[in-house]
Amino acid sequence: MVKEYRTIREVVGPLMLVEGVSGVTYNELVEIRQEDGNMRRGKVLEVNGDKALVQLFENSQGLKISTSKARFLGKSMELGVSADMLGRVFDGIGRTKDGGPDILADKYLDINGQPINPTARDYPDEFIQTGVSAIDGLNTLVRGQKLPVFSASGLPHANLAAQIARQAKVIGSDEGNFAVVFAAVGITFEEADYFIQDFKRTGAIDRTVLFMNLANDPAIERIATPRMALTAAEYLAFEKGMHVLVIITDITNYAEALREVSAARKEVPGRRGYPGYLYTDLATLYERAGRLKGSKGSITEIPILTMPEDDKTHPIPDLTGYITEGQIILSRELHKRGVVPPIDVLPSLSRLKDKGIGKGKTREDHADTMNQLFACYARGKECKELAAILGESALTEVDKLYAKFAGEFEKRYVSQGFKKNRTIEETLDIGWELLGILPRSELKRIKDVYLDKYYKKAEEK
Repeated sequence: MVKEYRTIREVVGPLMLVEGVSGVTYNELVEIRQEDGNMRRGKVLEVNGDKALVQLFENSQGLKISTSKARFLGKSMELGVSADMLGRVFDGIGRTKDGGPDILADKYLDINGQPINPTARDYPDEFIQTGVSAIDGLNTLVRGQKLPVFSASGLPHANLAAQIARQAKVIGSDEGNFAVVFAAVGITFEEADYFIQDFKRTGAIDRTVLFMNLANDPAIERIATPRMALTAAEYLAFEKGMHVLVIITDITNYAEALREVSAARKEVPGRRGYPGYLYTDLATLYERAGRLKGSKGSITEIPILTMPEDDKTHPIPDLTGYITEGQIILSRELHKRGVVPPIDVLPSLSRLKDKGIGKGKTREDHADTMNQLFACYARGKECKELAAILGESALTEVDKLYAKFAGEFEKRYVSQGFKKNRTIEETLDIGWELLGILPRSELKRIKDVYLDKYYKKAEEK
């Protein structure tokens, strides 16, 4: 039942206090109608007795509380969903912004959703090909996984996000049943235009749903945008049976919006001024990814965040690392050396990679070559550091080969550019070519049967 009140008592920044209310619930939508006919929207943040605290979606400037009416709509924020969402661009709260007609919704879903019940989850064990060797070969993305990208200010995470959105696909009979939901949170107009034009130019827009929240949009819209994207993904995955990849950039902007709202509510701050419930709030986003038993579809999530001051112990990357299954880390040092994309493979990790690779999924030699490449690159970096300190004459002949391997690995395997799309076979073959730099006796992590089959080809080249 819709209720209307003239008892608006106070407006402080984006917050408004309404007194004398009854039957009002948390997250309920509110319309504020002004005397001149203008309408602003908000949602209920807190209810205490007969008082309701409302967060405004728009700016409160010019709002006359003496003549305004607050209308409680009896429902929370919803998104109209349909298969026609593919190929369309929306703003941060689900309104079309590509000049096309509004979506004819099949149904309206509450954007707050629910994390997937652990007992209903199916284990992620199917490979998703991103076309990026440093991810596919060494930190494999698995269907239903949550794999964040830890970046830093000034690093090209936007280019990597666009590349993954363009190139990602599932292999096999489900290849045509794949969609991307892309949520941009608190980005600049130039970044938004880059994403839209890139997807249109490459044709990736046809299988993508875009939600764009700009830096000058209200903080409350920033909080709603990832939830809009995940609601669209849940509809496509669990009602239309699609495999959906959700990319959210930038989670740091989302957390800053949470901190802004928390400060306006005068809540006791936690670490670095972020609200004490930051972990719980991030979990409500990340835990909506996964696979359901008995359901064909899946939701895979790649949240991208910029680490303030390049600090991995900052609350945002720290808490994200606890909730998700690994991380892809971008390196400022590699970026300065011209490695594109600058993925630092040694500290990067995909905890589910072993479940999505091997015979019938990628190739039978994948696990062994992955472990060997990690080991050889780690030793190669040590040898290069030793040479920088003591000089190359301090290295043995084998050490020199390892140092050469490390340089070639960064140049040929990691640095593939943002336009190159490699199949998993190409990635594995490049790995074998690089292992051919080293003598066979050094490759102790690979079974002889795979060395007999693949190492000879690398040696011949």
